[in-house]
Amino acid sequence: MRETSPYRGRRRSSSFSDRITHLDELDAERRYQEEAATADRGLGALHHIRSRTRSRTNEVVLNWEPNDPENPYNWSSMKKTAILIYTSILVINSTMGSALPSMAIPAILRYFNVHSENQQVLPISVYLIGYVFGPIIWGPLSEHFGRRDLSFVTFVLFMLSTMACALAPNWPALLVFRFFTGVFASSPIAIVAGILADVYGEPTTRGRAYAIFMVATTFGPLLAPIVSGFTSETIGWRWCFWIALIFAGVTLVLTPFLPETYGPILLSRKAKRIRKADSNSRVIAPRDLEETSLSQLLTVVLTRPLRMLLFEPIVTTTCAYLSLIYSIFYMSFQAFPIVFQDVYGLSPGVTGLAYLSIGGGACLTFPIFYYWDITLSRAQARNAAWVKREEYRRLPLACIGGPLFVISLFWLGWSAKSSPSFVAPMLAGIPFGMGFLLIFMALLNYLTDAYEIFAASANAAASCCRSLFAVVLPLATTHMFHRLGIAGACSLLGGLSAVMCIIPFVFIWKGPSIRSRSPFCIALRERKEEMMRKSEEEKDRRERTQLQEKEEIV
Repeated sequence: MRETSPYRGRRRSSSFSDRITHLDELDAERRYQEEAATADRGLGALHHIRSRTRSRTNEVVLNWEPNDPENPYNWSSMKKTAILIYTSILVINSTMGSALPSMAIPAILRYFNVHSENQQVLPISVYLIGYVFGPIIWGPLSEHFGRRDLSFVTFVLFMLSTMACALAPNWPALLVFRFFTGVFASSPIAIVAGILADVYGEPTTRGRAYAIFMVATTFGPLLAPIVSGFTSETIGWRWCFWIALIFAGVTLVLTPFLPETYGPILLSRKAKRIRKADSNSRVIAPRDLEETSLSQLLTVVLTRPLRMLLFEPIVTTTCAYLSLIYSIFYMSFQAFPIVFQDVYGLSPGVTGLAYLSIGGGACLTFPIFYYWDITLSRAQARNAAWVKREEYRRLPLACIGGPLFVISLFWLGWSAKSSPSFVAPMLAGIPFGMGFLLIFMALLNYLTDAYEIFAASANAAASCCRSLFAVVLPLATTHMFHRLGIAGACSLLGGLSAVMCIIPFVFIWKGPSIRSRSPFCIALRERKEEMMRKSEEEKDRRERTQLQEKEEIV
């Protein structure tokens, strides 16, 4: 029998804010009921497109057995590592494409006879517009059609769009093709995170795999300026797209070796095999009990990321911080040529090599993350009180990364002068890469811990926000650096980052009280309490049954 939701009977108000609150409560109620009805569905319960459960009494619902070899959690470490390597290569393809024409833009503008300074950032910006579609479209679709098949289809379309960029006959065509390339390239960003969650059930190993995923997302854009920088001044700007297409072709060859990882689809396939082998079998998978509710999809599911962005202070401030950091990262693709080509007279290819310092900084986060991971594991083993708070588990890394990111911007701005060597501003990329990755790993993990079953929506809000900001803010980069100078522009960005870097400290201070007033977090807390109560009742029932059996034997 379904439990009564704690959200029933609350008073409704006609005011706008109360209507929003009521929608949050309705959302929480439905999620509460979904979890109550499908508590053993695994990862299928984390995403919300398939929303309602039909009642069937004449069928047997198939679930994973303990140590089932078909369960992705139980796959061998070698198989999981192979999946991690391949998906990381997929992500590098995607993110490398975002900044691929960065060092070739002057050559592209000359070829198409484009003189507007405002348009020079468009080949990167329109690509990032396509990134907005990842969490909105590809993530949910991967739960209907599977991770593997959708990854293959979108990657082929990504390759075709990249080839179209290489063959673009004019400037508008190039921008259109770049947009579609970004749309299809956003698929790995959305799907790979789900794949890692599918195969890594243990939080420690999943966190380490996710750290590798984050490094891959950072390294891709850093490789792109090297490719476009050397090709544009030697064999022509079109070859930066041809080289990317060759790399994608090699990646595509490996696609058949990527298995399906989404648990509900694997269970559905297993149920079909059983029914095919035995025509009298009534075995079905949990996803076969589900049906899509269009009204719930439109009124609750698709509005959830927006409502969390507007009315959840933790999500709002986290999105603002991540959007600024992400935008500054993509602003560097206009700023570095100003610094290293205009001030030091370096070639586009050598300027592209300057981005490797950012990659080096990103790699240096591994020891920090690994040490913190070990510290957390030891604290959890001895049941330390501090590790039970989400803020203490995740945010200290952001408290380190924030100041490092601020220092890097002031370092870059005030060392970029003709008198010291170009190595001085180039080395600013090390704390830049460290800070960037530490902030992202900490805050995205914090959103996941704080919102649990609503984490997909919280991360979707963060992803859409930062992609939109990365489209808009870099449009002002060239004007800002020319008007304020390198030192002034970097100081402005460093000042904004310094203001934002207090956010993790505020979360550590006030995070629990903020979450205690959140309808989403209230739903989670009450659901946990209900699950614990049911667990205790089930334990007592089993003990009584065992006691009765012993008495009957005696």
